[in-house]
Amino acid sequence: MKNQEQITITKYSGESAPFDGEKLRLSLKRSGAADKVIDQVVTQVEGILYEGISTKEIYKKAFSLLRKKARPSAARYNLKKALFEFGPTGFPFELFVAELLNAKGFKTKTGQLVQGHCVQHEVDVIAIKGEAHFMVECKFHSSQGRRCDVKIPLYIQSRFKDVEAAWLEQPGHNINFHQGWVATNTRFTSDAIQYGKCVGLYLLSWDYPFNNALKEWVSETGSHPVTCLTTLSRKEKQQLLESGIILCRQLCEKPETLNQLALTESRRRKVLEEAGGVCDIQ
Repeated sequence: MKNQEQITITKYSGESAPFDGEKLRLSLKRSGAADKVIDQVVTQVEGILYEGISTKEIYKKAFSLLRKKARPSAARYNLKKALFEFGPTGFPFELFVAELLNAKGFKTKTGQLVQGHCVQHEVDVIAIKGEAHFMVECKFHSSQGRRCDVKIPLYIQSRFKDVEAAWLEQPGHNINFHQGWVATNTRFTSDAIQYGKCVGLYLLSWDYPFNNALKEWVSETGSHPVTCLTTLSRKEKQQLLESGIILCRQLCEKPETLNQLALTESRRRKVLEEAGGVCDIQ
């Protein structure tokens, strides 16, 4: 068998890359797992590596091990996959982005009809912080292989400029800062990022901007989605999403929201225990 440094893994996109044990260790660290648990998981994952192993298989092994040792950490480690469970409409992802912005000090409104200079637009999230106004469009994908290419920011920027033109026509708005945003649960292509930088359109994805991406926002604010919980079925998570329960924190604050699910008292306790552990970020 090759050394771990020589093992080539296959990403969701089909691309190949060398196995990076430190990257695995960092993702486990972000989940809040104890150092001893991280060491055990990394060692066992390295033991099953083979040439061409998929990142999906590596994740499944790490998640399975973590779930047995520290369920709340497993739930946090499940974040990336959990974001894909906001489908099929993607509307819960819009609410999730709004919750993240609220946690970072913005005031938000979702699903707004905004009159532009030329036409009316339905905007996913309007966010305001001080004198700054932001038009945020959310692009949800149900599979990890999908990326937002340059056509999406091109389209959003044209809509934003029409909305901004209308904002600037309002009294006092000419002294305010305005910006368009695109938020996605997957990734942007390099062309999309280059275009966003060029025109001043803010892009937010799973791993962009570096060290200030969605995954960092969630860790920083403790805004983990209910879809990351391992004690609920997919159907039960969808029921909560449909009733506007997006975050684990909402379950911690209002445990009675679980009454809408047909849970035994034992399962209810387990769900609340896991949600409480997820909310208890270091």
